[in-house]
Amino acid sequence: MLSIIVPVLNEHESLPQLLAEIVRSGERHGIGYEVIFVDDGSRDGSWDVICQLAEQNEKVSGIRLRRNFGKAAALTAGMRAAKGDLVLMMDADLQDDPAEIPNFLSKLDEGFDVVNGWKVRRLDPWHKVFPSRVFNWMISRLTGLKLHDHNCGLKLFRAEVAREITIYGELHRFIPVLAHAKGFRITEIAVHHRERQFGHSKYGVRRFLRGFLDLLTVKFLTGFGQRPQHMLGAIGLTFLGVGFLGLGYLAVLWLLMNVPPLWGGAPLIAVSPIGPRPLLAYSVAATLLGGQSLSLGLLAELIVSNTVREQATFSIAERTGRRDK
Repeated sequence: MLSIIVPVLNEHESLPQLLAEIVRSGERHGIGYEVIFVDDGSRDGSWDVICQLAEQNEKVSGIRLRRNFGKAAALTAGMRAAKGDLVLMMDADLQDDPAEIPNFLSKLDEGFDVVNGWKVRRLDPWHKVFPSRVFNWMISRLTGLKLHDHNCGLKLFRAEVAREITIYGELHRFIPVLAHAKGFRITEIAVHHRERQFGHSKYGVRRFLRGFLDLLTVKFLTGFGQRPQHMLGAIGLTFLGVGFLGLGYLAVLWLLMNVPPLWGGAPLIAVSPIGPRPLLAYSVAATLLGGQSLSLGLLAELIVSNTVREQATFSIAERTGRRDK
């Protein structure tokens, strides 16, 4: 069965039409499905509409959060309630087309675990499209997962993906990246993107700054989550090396300035005093930063060593053979 999770934030006008299109697509292609609307603190009567839709259709259920916790929290609540073997994310603003559902299912049947949508012809203002393209390029370069549209609202994945990844804050846009880090197979397909009919976009300029910070978080979690000293230690050693080189160079100058040659006379060289030099401050600062980075890396390793006892650091694809019960 397919579990369709729809996070909702002030979308009461679009919900009936969205459900009607989902039902039409499901009936036309013989898809067994459930629809889970997650009201993320709406104030426009969206919950009342969800309750009405649930009364009219037994395949519809709703979850109401006490306040606006964010899209990642809404999706997590929906994934925990999902009963299907497959999970489909879909936005409630009608820009995602439910007619694409059969295409996603067909692509998943080719052996993939996650199918990500790609809005080839995106019907949004240029000031949203251009930064999004730059952001998608950055994600692909930093994470190694090359997708055209990481943040597309349409995503289909197997239930085991939902069980093995954890999203919080605004990490919902990095679901393919997090799944890729676990070893799942990722692909993308072009989807039909529609113009917004009701309401307005929930994202502003601050979204891109937060997205960049989230990208750094994901890069650290996927690349060094179980070995933080590899990154913090490398940074620390680099700063220590720079600091020691600078201090060593100044020490040699000090010796040449203050130690006369064996045969007597003036010092070997005459240079300005070392104390006021910026190089001294930079070298000391680099040495201190290097020591702090190494210390943080050791502390992070201690935390990880205690955490991995309770959390799986691997992902099992399948089993075979007899096992003792």
